[in-house]
Amino acid sequence: MPVSSQKTYYITTPIYYVNGLPHVGSALSTLSCDVLARYHRLKGEQTYFLTGTDENATKVTQAAEKAGVPAMDFVDGLANAFKECWADLHIANNDFIRTTEPRHAHAVQEFFTRLLNKGYVYLDTYEGWYSVSDETFFRDSEVKDGIAIESGKPVTLVKEENYFFKLSAFTEPLLAHIEANPDWLLPEFRKNEVVAFLKDGLRDMCITRVNKGWGITVPGDDSKVIYVWFDAVINYLAATGWPQDPNWENLWPADVHLVGKEIFVRFHATLWPAMLMALDLPLPKQVYAHGWWTVGGQKGGKSGASLPHPTRLAQFIAERSGAEPDLAVDALRYLLCREMNFGPDTEFSVENCLRRFNNDLANDLGNLLNRTINMMNKYYDGTVPEVDEPDAEIVALAESVCADYEKALSVFRLNDVLEVTWRLVGRMNKYIDEKAPWGLAKAANNGDAESAKALARTLTACLEVTRIVALLVSPFMPSASTAIYQQIGIAEPIEAATWSDTAWGGLKAGGKVTAPKPLFPRIAELTVEDSILYALGSANPPKSETEETSKPVSETNTPPATEAEAAVPNYISIDDFLKVELKVGEILAAEPVPNTTKLLRLTVQSDEDETRTILSGIAEYYTPEELVGRQIVLIANLQPRKMRGIESQGMLLAADINGRAVLLQPDNLVPVGSKVR
Repeated sequence: MPVSSQKTYYITTPIYYVNGLPHVGSALSTLSCDVLARYHRLKGEQTYFLTGTDENATKVTQAAEKAGVPAMDFVDGLANAFKECWADLHIANNDFIRTTEPRHAHAVQEFFTRLLNKGYVYLDTYEGWYSVSDETFFRDSEVKDGIAIESGKPVTLVKEENYFFKLSAFTEPLLAHIEANPDWLLPEFRKNEVVAFLKDGLRDMCITRVNKGWGITVPGDDSKVIYVWFDAVINYLAATGWPQDPNWENLWPADVHLVGKEIFVRFHATLWPAMLMALDLPLPKQVYAHGWWTVGGQKGGKSGASLPHPTRLAQFIAERSGAEPDLAVDALRYLLCREMNFGPDTEFSVENCLRRFNNDLANDLGNLLNRTINMMNKYYDGTVPEVDEPDAEIVALAESVCADYEKALSVFRLNDVLEVTWRLVGRMNKYIDEKAPWGLAKAANNGDAESAKALARTLTACLEVTRIVALLVSPFMPSASTAIYQQIGIAEPIEAATWSDTAWGGLKAGGKVTAPKPLFPRIAELTVEDSILYALGSANPPKSETEETSKPVSETNTPPATEAEAAVPNYISIDDFLKVELKVGEILAAEPVPNTTKLLRLTVQSDEDETRTILSGIAEYYTPEELVGRQIVLIANLQPRKMRGIESQGMLLAADINGRAVLLQPDNLVPVGSKVR
């Protein structure tokens, strides 16, 4: 464990159940933490990144029994599978903890003993509902017909003597901590879920189970093992060396726990901080919850709708594109972070990933790199020219992008970080077209001194931006950033760079670029057959009859109204109108929906901390490029509707002008989320 006079930036993933192989859902959590860790290292901060596996669950032993192998052999194999997958994804974690390790068991038993000695743990009889699948206890109000309402998993009625944690004592302290630390729980709408959960009242929690030969035993009582969720969250503290390592406070408290939404409210925002409060230990500085990948509107994962195995998907991208394996891995890293909204749930599609690969990586970034290097070789024999002064507009844009990058990353919106970065990439591709270096070169060859200066200024601006972009994407794509550095002639390893190197002027005259080599060759075939999806570990469930016949409003064959019907005004009451929630939103991203001519998939920011996916049949009237950044009016409380396997979470308002859709928008910029009355 590192020792430093300054506290180390400490970031953790959830620890993953070892009842199945990793998928792009667990990869997203781990990759997000890896990006954050690499960013903080780029900022010059000493950083410690922890991930691991949760191995003491009852359902783990059930999975082992089903596989016909001893439980320890089973968890050993899957823990190694996670380690190998993270290594394949270029994950640079400092530590990998397993809850079957002695260091973890020792910390858990010590934690339990201290709580017992302080009077926060007591023995009593538990009678209530328990879900083995969720490893969670539920109240009567949270169960209907033998099913947990929250998860849809079966529950059983349990009655046994167990130890309880006085969770009820921490309702007010937790609410007070949230009030005093408004950025402690993110995003905002998930924090609101926690507040509602707390205000409903906490009850004491059963924290042991009967010992059936698996789990961490209760100190002094071998008849019981400690409840898996009480055990699991202590891993974050155990990895610091608590309580025996004198330097454990060099890491603790964690700077951020990044988790999926399903384990946010009950465990990471309620139980875990209450446990720490009980022992007067510092709480983690922030807890962030991302949404789920969905497939056909269902949660993706090991059960239910299947998600691809990350390594298989990276190999598939390499095969389809012809990219080098390490660069295909980096492409996958980019695609997962760019596709996830990092707010609500996001529909996952392999075809969408391939399409974004072409648009963002092959076209945008690839074109900027290849065009710039080709022209540097053609007009300057590969040598970076002297420039009297840089283009002020591009310098200002680069500074603005770096500032917005940091702002988006501070609230863990990694998709926005990449969106911001691509503002710079997109501008430079247009800049090349606007400045037309080929025309400047021709004029310069004819003796025009001003054109010669403009040519040097234009190409060095493109090369300098490419250098800055390489740094900005390095936390997401470390191998690709290294390759960009090599092509633009920077000998120093990108790992040696710091955030200060994003400042303009790092490119020196006299440097030599190399021959261009496409990093991300364009994918010709974007269609993915079901058989391939199954092989990747992902397949959309068969479409229901409703989904097959479902069409966007613009494609439905609604019978025309008769004259009599049209003559009768279709009045509604003011009460009916007030049920419709209209808001101002901003379109953050737009792209065509595969195999349709009319549908666009829009990512719309509908509130300060909320984005949603909306499908709109306006592709005939608007290109994706002209929609991005536009403010629109949306119906925010429309019941979600699934079209083409994608859930649409609202509707845009548009005027119908002779059959053409014209989007409605405010006549002045207004704050996103403003209500329309």
